[in-house]
Amino acid sequence: MVADMDGGKRKRSICSRQEPLAALKILKDGNNKRDEIPDRVTLKKEIGLLSACTIIIGNIIGSGIFISPKGVLEHSGSVGLALIVWILGGCIAALGSLCYAELGVTIPKSGGDYSYVTEIFGGLVGFLLLWSAVLIMYPTTLAVIALTFSNYVLQPVFPDCVPPYMATRLLSTVCLLFLTWVNCSSVRMATRIQDVFTVGKLAALGLIIVVGLVQICKGNYEGLTPQVAFEFSTTPSVGQIALAFLQASFAFSGWNFLNYVTEEVVEPRRNLPRAIYISIPLVTFVYTLTNIAYFSAMSPEELLSSNAVAVTFGEKLLGMFSVIMPISVALSTFGGINGYLFTSSRLCFSGAREGHLPSLLAMIHFKNCTPIPALLCCCTATIVILCIGETHNLINYVSFINYLSYGVTIAGLLYYRWKKPKLYRPIKVNLLVPITYLMFWALLLGFSLYSEPVVCGVGLVIMLTGVPVYFLGVHWKAKPKCIYDFIESATYVAQRLCFVVFPQFDPIEISPIEEWPDKSSDTLSRKS
Repeated sequence: MVADMDGGKRKRSICSRQEPLAALKILKDGNNKRDEIPDRVTLKKEIGLLSACTIIIGNIIGSGIFISPKGVLEHSGSVGLALIVWILGGCIAALGSLCYAELGVTIPKSGGDYSYVTEIFGGLVGFLLLWSAVLIMYPTTLAVIALTFSNYVLQPVFPDCVPPYMATRLLSTVCLLFLTWVNCSSVRMATRIQDVFTVGKLAALGLIIVVGLVQICKGNYEGLTPQVAFEFSTTPSVGQIALAFLQASFAFSGWNFLNYVTEEVVEPRRNLPRAIYISIPLVTFVYTLTNIAYFSAMSPEELLSSNAVAVTFGEKLLGMFSVIMPISVALSTFGGINGYLFTSSRLCFSGAREGHLPSLLAMIHFKNCTPIPALLCCCTATIVILCIGETHNLINYVSFINYLSYGVTIAGLLYYRWKKPKLYRPIKVNLLVPITYLMFWALLLGFSLYSEPVVCGVGLVIMLTGVPVYFLGVHWKAKPKCIYDFIESATYVAQRLCFVVFPQFDPIEISPIEEWPDKSSDTLSRKS
């Protein structure tokens, strides 16, 4: 996915960035049966507060809470410390999300980490984050979630053995293609699916919590008493506790995903922080109660011997209704795939708009206003990762890259405060918030480097392979004419096939406000 591509004249390209409506007339030439051409082709603001909350909650609650409790307990060594790790994991995610709330309303662009780092540190650093995310991070995460979905769906069909390799890959691919079609067809349809499946996830976790509370009311809470809960099977080292936090952090990953679709949020300067304030505490509360429910029904030994904690929980307490648990996990991962597709495609879109990816990926359908080329790119990359088969090895590498990007972005917040102190910031968090997060981040990253140097080294190498790509694809403008001719021809054909054009942007909506407004407007902003 070598970047562009802004350095040549596109003589054959259907449209330019300045003439999207002229392009529509060419696309529709000879076909008078199509609907009227819209006056303005742009990303639609269809994500209200409810959908914004479900995007965050739906991306956080995937398969992690159904699987990660085993890893947290294994590394923490006791039930009590495991519960503390879950609570603190939610607090750390809350600190990070507060920092992202400030960045999201100060730099109101879609693209999340990438857009902020590009704005603050420049093109090369932003491109390295984009390169690792588009090449490995999000396709691998999508592939793992899709495989989890297919394994749980096929488990009843193959009750006595592991589902066949080809069957899981085929079902994962079908699921990806279906959800890609949904996202290409309508933003509203994609967000409605996210809403419904997020409610389903919370209902499944609610069932676990209710059953656990019933167990506690019956007196089955011996394992939760302080005397028993803090009995350590083995005394954990600092490194083991750090690994427990990493396991919990995996279950909380996705808290920053609303920042990838900022431009499609209704009133983002108000709804983005509100969605964060609602979603992160809710997920932390639900995760903590879910783990209490697990420990009320299972001993630490039973939990550690289980490969799917929620399924074991259901088999032990729900009897003939235990089939609800694998179905719930499958539905949860289905919603997770939809959420990842929705947000990761906007990352490709933002990268192309900045000139870091082929310009085709910055185009949207002239009628549906969906980034079809970016969605197809994400779907194709994920299917390639599925075919490679080494998804679980790759996820170890990208976890390091993921945490590295969080730290760089939040460090950028501090640097931006120093670089542009007079920039208008509707939200301005206390400096202790990013500093506390960065201290925790440095601790986790340091222990990761110490305990897994090869994995972290490979992750860095994957990221740094983007350096030559950046200088050849983006920085080098005087490319041979034949390269530009090829790009123009490919863009021309793809536009005709997908009916896509460059969207129109309101530069005021996506640009930082350089100066503080007057006192009256500032007062109104704070009241809203």
